[in-house]
Amino acid sequence: MAARGHVQDPNDRRLRPIYDYLDNGNNKMAIQQAEKLLKKHRDLHCAKVLKAIGLQRTGKQDEAFTLAQEVAGLEPTDDNSLQALTILYREMHRPELVTKLYEAAVRKVPTSEEYHSHLFMAYARVGEYKKMQQAGMALYKIVPKNPYYFWSVMSLVMQAISAQDEKLSHTMFLPLAERMVEKMVKEEKIEAEAEVQLYFMILERLGKYAEALEVVRGQLGEKLTSELQSRENKCMFLYGRLEQWPECNALSRKLLLKNPDDWQFYLSYFDSLFNLIDQSWTPPEEGNHSAEGEVHCSVAQAIGFVEERLASEEVKETRPLRGPYLARLELISRLRQRGSPDEQQLGEPLELMFQYFVKFGDKPCCFTDLKVFLHLLSPDHYVQFVNRLTEAVPLGPVGEDGVALPGDTRALQRHLGAAQLSRCLGLQHALSTDGKLALIHELRAHYRHGLQFGTSCLKTELQFSDMYCLMAAHVYIDLWIETGKEHVLWQCLGLLEEGLAHSPSNAQIKLLLLLLFCRLGAFEPVVDLYSSLDAKHVQHDTIGYLLTRYAESLGQFAAASQACNFSLRFFHSNQKDTSEYIIQAYKYGAFEKIPEFIAFRNRLNNSLHFAQVRTERMLLDLYLDADISSTLEESVKNMSLCPEEDDIPWDSLRDNRDLDVFVSWNPKVQQLSKEHRQLSLEEESLWLRLRSLTLRLAGCLSGLCHSPQAPPPATPHAQRNAEKSAENGVASKPADMQPLLGQLERTDGTMHTTRLRQYPFLGPPPTRLPQALANGSCQCQLVALQLPLHVQELETSGLGTLESQHLQAQIANLFKSLTVQLQDMLNKCKGDLLEVTDGRCRAQPSLLENLVFFVETVCVVLWVSSHCSGTLRPLKSSLQKKKKKKKETSTVTPVVLSGFQEFTASLQTLLSQAVEQIQDQESSLTALKLEALSLEGLPQRTFIKAAMDKVQSSYLRSLQEVGDLLRKRADTLKSLKI
Repeated sequence: MAARGHVQDPNDRRLRPIYDYLDNGNNKMAIQQAEKLLKKHRDLHCAKVLKAIGLQRTGKQDEAFTLAQEVAGLEPTDDNSLQALTILYREMHRPELVTKLYEAAVRKVPTSEEYHSHLFMAYARVGEYKKMQQAGMALYKIVPKNPYYFWSVMSLVMQAISAQDEKLSHTMFLPLAERMVEKMVKEEKIEAEAEVQLYFMILERLGKYAEALEVVRGQLGEKLTSELQSRENKCMFLYGRLEQWPECNALSRKLLLKNPDDWQFYLSYFDSLFNLIDQSWTPPEEGNHSAEGEVHCSVAQAIGFVEERLASEEVKETRPLRGPYLARLELISRLRQRGSPDEQQLGEPLELMFQYFVKFGDKPCCFTDLKVFLHLLSPDHYVQFVNRLTEAVPLGPVGEDGVALPGDTRALQRHLGAAQLSRCLGLQHALSTDGKLALIHELRAHYRHGLQFGTSCLKTELQFSDMYCLMAAHVYIDLWIETGKEHVLWQCLGLLEEGLAHSPSNAQIKLLLLLLFCRLGAFEPVVDLYSSLDAKHVQHDTIGYLLTRYAESLGQFAAASQACNFSLRFFHSNQKDTSEYIIQAYKYGAFEKIPEFIAFRNRLNNSLHFAQVRTERMLLDLYLDADISSTLEESVKNMSLCPEEDDIPWDSLRDNRDLDVFVSWNPKVQQLSKEHRQLSLEEESLWLRLRSLTLRLAGCLSGLCHSPQAPPPATPHAQRNAEKSAENGVASKPADMQPLLGQLERTDGTMHTTRLRQYPFLGPPPTRLPQALANGSCQCQLVALQLPLHVQELETSGLGTLESQHLQAQIANLFKSLTVQLQDMLNKCKGDLLEVTDGRCRAQPSLLENLVFFVETVCVVLWVSSHCSGTLRPLKSSLQKKKKKKKETSTVTPVVLSGFQEFTASLQTLLSQAVEQIQDQESSLTALKLEALSLEGLPQRTFIKAAMDKVQSSYLRSLQEVGDLLRKRADTLKSLKI
């Protein structure tokens, strides 16, 4: 442990074995060793803390906390105890306790630099910016070092950033921070670049760009040396903010003369040029044009400048730079936007782009460079352009496949670039079905031919021709969408499986396979594919949706639970990790990074994916574990779920999904638009709201109590006692459920009126909304969750009263309605998931999703039924006692009791039907002979068969898990008797 390295304590030798045991993960031995030591040295506080760490790591959190607080109450000042307590509190996720620890230490040893700095960092972990400012100044007074002073300044800046009132930031916090830095500037005490960066940040936030420019261009600016061209970049930014376009233009021109391949300076040059033209700016007759030198203020000068850069590239013997060639196209694009005829002086875009392809076509970046400027071509010239590109590719003679193939990797890259541009212009999409099949044949031939160039590649390297495989898969997908013929999709899967076999590290092939398997309803192969992607850190938020969206909905509950846990671990560690990043930024003076770290933490805390995973994980736990009221209550308690509180930040939800994760060469009209992204977010938020309300209503349901006595409270005093017990948390009140049910009804209504959009295939995955609406699960769950309120009302009025008759009939009708709706849902699950007809395989993944919705609804209905059973049982008992007292001989069963008995009997029959239906589907799947498929003649038949086997295996596993859960719920139902 870190504490040992610098501990100068006579007890160090005694504590060393405990440290060693903890470091090696032998926590039990660490506890035993600590107990032995404490018998001899009762006042050895560090031994107690180390024992507490051992207890914490063995799951005895309460004992560990008690022991830690016992030591903390003594306010220790020895380094061993303080560091050990810091480690313990960090593991307990209680960083606020560390601050109290060092506050006490600083009170006892007020001149300790170490304790003061530890106190500052403890405040940094919990975001106490005001206290950080005070601690930083206290530290500077004890040890007058610049870093401590600027810690305090940065803490003021953080108060400004986090302040709710922006006016307060600009009138108090930032001006105070500015004065503090100016004091150091006047006293000539500025030493480090980080201090200048902080001064620049303060002036920028105050909008004092002129003063910031003086700082950057003055003596302090000379300290800005850590980043290449840091000073110039800051000047460029400030000239833009101050609209000093002459200086901006001159500086960007000067920098382009030094480095003609820096694209950001071309953009600054053109931005400033056209602003000067719009302002009709003219250079002065005498003296310099600007503080930065000569200024260009006309289109002719810009054309001349770009042509000069190109001329210098043409005479170079070394490989030419791309920047000047792209700058010419950028200038044409801007001139065309302005309707200027001067663009003709630069040449025809088609010819210029062709020349660019000739020079740089063997580079993978050629496609992405030219893609930006394809709008300069008229649609009439698309075919001509692509034909010229193809003719410029050096291909060999026509081979056995009837396809001319490249002789080396450079020719391969040129041909691939031409194919990518052809697809981006929409020429591939315009082909007929036969044309697309011929294209697939050609792309496949190029892919297999290209494999010879990568025979020496390592497994971690990509094959040169992988992009051909992906493009052919995209054309297959186009065909599938157009024709609806599923055999095309199986061939696509086979080709991608072949691609993955040759290039096992290709993330794009894995992602596309993952998407296709999910669309086919097969989740089992997806788990391994996602795992092999080896997603790191923030990718769990940006691409995690690809996994968690389908896990539960396809019936793979164990995998869903694991996937949710995986994502949640990242989100929960974010808070702790970000605090450490902030502390390191303070230590090393990277002040400009601190607001970025804070923003990053907030972005993850407000993540849509985080809210979805958290909600789905809790619902999944309830579906799997909570079968009757008692276990539902226990599960809700373990989750620390508070139904009254909505912990999802609806107003600040962030959609962090990377919806561009799939490589795509589709034309712009078929790409994901901003409208698509916004609509997807709205749909996801709507579905999340529905799931969140279902979860909170389950929490309310778990808290509804059943009176132990049969009749309702007979006296006002008894009524008050019952109400008091509910208020003390013994039970939820019906009033808790009413507003949530109202919200659920409104959400359900919104779902029915929402127009669901079709997204591009490679865009966001569709939500579960359409399927939920189609199979009626939302309506059925809503009806079920309304029952407890009616039953509670019946409990208050009793069974024997006249006013209860109407209520009983209403509840009995709801029972009947639930039975009908559940039967209808089960009917929508009938059919074979996978079937072979006419030698071709067809999948019906929607049946699996319907089956999962049915199971989820059954779980909700059973929770409600368990509550109803617990309420009606004492009411029936009470009624029987009354009849005995009055010596009544009537044998008429109240409507609600007979209705409930009929309901549970129908439910038992329904679940038996469902289990039998699943068994039939399993038998049908197992008996399915995929060997009978007509795959002969298909070049990737082995891989197609492998993909079909994976889908078949996944369906069987899903049916098994769903069937097991239904059988468990059927057993539960047998205990619901009144």
